[in-house]
Amino acid sequence: MNKILVIEDEEFVRENIMELLEAEDFYTVGAANGQIGLELAFFHLPDLIICDVLMPIIDGYGVLKVLRQDPLTAKIPFVFLTAKAAKVDFRQGIEMGAHEYVTKPFTRADLLSAIDQQLHKSAISN
Repeated sequence: MNKILVIEDEEFVRENIMELLEAEDFYTVGAANGQIGLELAFFHLPDLIICDVLMPIIDGYGVLKVLRQDPLTAKIPFVFLTAKAAKVDFRQGIEMGAHEYVTKPFTRADLLSAIDQQLHKSAISN
């Protein structure tokens, strides 16, 4: 069973994502902000992280930057959730090691496709 960490400051969105993933037999852990997300990432070592780009305290790029600097978490696949943003923002995330962006609002199929692709790529590279 794959473990997914969902870092999303909007409670309604976070809970909906977690319910959707649990219905698909994923084990989920949720964090309400980037600081809690970092702590949970190091404690749980998830198979994949879904993270909102724009959050207070530590944004998604800050979370990614910290996780990429530690050998334990450096290779965890990262899927960013974002409102429509400038392509420059996407480029910055990809250069930092983000694997994919899913734009809000997204469909169940969009999210599951991104997760499946990243878990598959991660399994091949490990």
